Amino acid sequence: MARQITGKKPKNMKKTMKNFLAYLGMHKFALILVGVLAIFSAGANLFGTYLLQPIIDNYIVPKDYDGLFTAVVFMGIMYACGAVCTAVYKQLMTRTSQKIVKEIRQDLFDKMQSLPLRFFDTNTHGDVMSHFTNDLDTVQDAMNNCFDNLIQSFTMITGTLIAIFILNWKLSLIVMISMISMYLMIQYYSKRSKYCFSHQQAAMGNLNGFIEEMVDGVKVVKVFNHEQKNFEEFERRNERLRIASTNALTYSGRTIPTVVSMSYLNYAIVACIGGFFAIAGNIGLGALASYLVYVRQTAAPINQFTQQLNFMLAAMAGAERIFTMMDESEEIDEGKVTLARVRILEDGTMQECKENTGHWAWRHPHDGQIELVPLRGDVRFHDVVFGYEPGVTILKGINLYAKPGQKIAFVGSTGAGKTTITNLINRFYDIESGSITYDGIDVKLIKKDDLRRSISVVLQDTHLFTGTIADNIRYGNLHADMDDVIEAAKLANAHSFIKRLPNGYDTMLTGDGANLSQGQRQLLAIARAAIANPPVLILDEATSSIDTRTEKLIEKGMDRLMENRTVFVIAHRLSTVRNSKAIMVLDHGEIIERGSHDELIAQKGRYYQLYTGQFELD
Repeated sequence: MARQITGKKPKNMKKTMKNFLAYLGMHKFALILVGVLAIFSAGANLFGTYLLQPIIDNYIVPKDYDGLFTAVVFMGIMYACGAVCTAVYKQLMTRTSQKIVKEIRQDLFDKMQSLPLRFFDTNTHGDVMSHFTNDLDTVQDAMNNCFDNLIQSFTMITGTLIAIFILNWKLSLIVMISMISMYLMIQYYSKRSKYCFSHQQAAMGNLNGFIEEMVDGVKVVKVFNHEQKNFEEFERRNERLRIASTNALTYSGRTIPTVVSMSYLNYAIVACIGGFFAIAGNIGLGALASYLVYVRQTAAPINQFTQQLNFMLAAMAGAERIFTMMDESEEIDEGKVTLARVRILEDGTMQECKENTGHWAWRHPHDGQIELVPLRGDVRFHDVVFGYEPGVTILKGINLYAKPGQKIAFVGSTGAGKTTITNLINRFYDIESGSITYDGIDVKLIKKDDLRRSISVVLQDTHLFTGTIADNIRYGNLHADMDDVIEAAKLANAHSFIKRLPNGYDTMLTGDGANLSQGQRQLLAIARAAIANPPVLILDEATSSIDTRTEKLIEKGMDRLMENRTVFVIAHRLSTVRNSKAIMVLDHGEIIERGSHDELIAQKGRYYQLYTGQFELD
């Protein structure tokens, strides 16, 4: 078997099976063929064993060598056909199972792409990743190893029982008692081993988590000289894992030897009693030989069937978790307004076109007509109320406007609602009341994909993808050429450090850009936003990881980037917001002050206190 199960079973088997059968149904002809071939393979083995009776009674005892040769050849052909069927259905099952798992994985990833941010806020990345790794691996193992083997084992058990009762029903009563005993023993050891393996998994997860934490924090460990203490803690956790693993493997290791020993005992008892029956003339030598072979092979299919059934149930538990994620509510997008390329005619009017003119407009269908609204970047909040959880209000009646080309800054303590405001512009979350308009259009009417195409965001926590530096910058605009990439890098003042790298723009980045400094990663994130050339730019602590000298160097480039764009800036470093058109001071979800830097300094309110150091941001 591919992996040890931990005893978890699906909570709603009916629903899980319905979803799973939907995927199997797309390959029903292949699976039916697998089932037929598995039954034929098992049937060939069963029938080949049954042929021992006529071969011994009809050819060996009478010494009919010609008939014996023909019968043996026929038996060989039967076994050969069974072997061919096994090879064919195994290969077919492997291909089919991989297709099914691929389709499930593909649908799961597609679903993940359409889930709202709220889902990822309430589910850890590890939980989400476990669906693609542990759960899918369990389903894949079950498909590869259990589906066809279950059919074959069931056929072998059923066929063996029928055959032995046909050959001699009295001896079969002894075999039935032995088979029931073996089944109960398998169930007992399986239950105990699953319980112990669950403890082993918990101990292993605990140890792996500790190791990962120590590797990530190795610098802190060395700073405080905690190596010895950490080693002692590692020894304790490692010992717990050893004990749990020993118990688990002890029970799982006892199953097969116990069943095999019981089968040997059963075989010996049946052989002795069968011998007395043969002497008394109650069973022929051929029938006894066939019977003993059937008895000898009863243990394997029983053990196989029980184990495979448990593996299949565990796989259904993994499938249930996958389908639960697939049943999550997707982002609601009822928007009808889309972005369209336009050309500006001589009279100043706009006309839709397919070529790239550099001009965009909102294609707004209403009142049976299509209105083209220029994409300018005018963003306004009207009495916006919002909370991430019901009954917990974060923003309380926010009113603000940002005209095209204006730079609006948000300052305030952690949790005041600064990042929340920018999340609402992108419509990562829907507001409770009020409205947000973009170029005079309610954002709820704009398709989310088109809305987000018109906005670039530079986050405090940068994320770079595996690929070249050029690929990471081009991520903001996949249609950009190399000249556009270089220009965006120059705007963000990243060009100089990129050219100093051995491979320049072809430098490969891995591990989220681990081979670059934090500041360099931030510059690439700014370049990625610049290449998108959006009318609205959101800088969420975008320069927090850049030193003051580097920040001064990129100011000119950022000024060019922000030219004719609406810019929202979130910053704790107040020097970065001095040249903003308007500064909004937030406190507990409300705007308590607004104005330019000079106006707010003159008011000598909260902003003045923050700027002069009389009041510190939490």
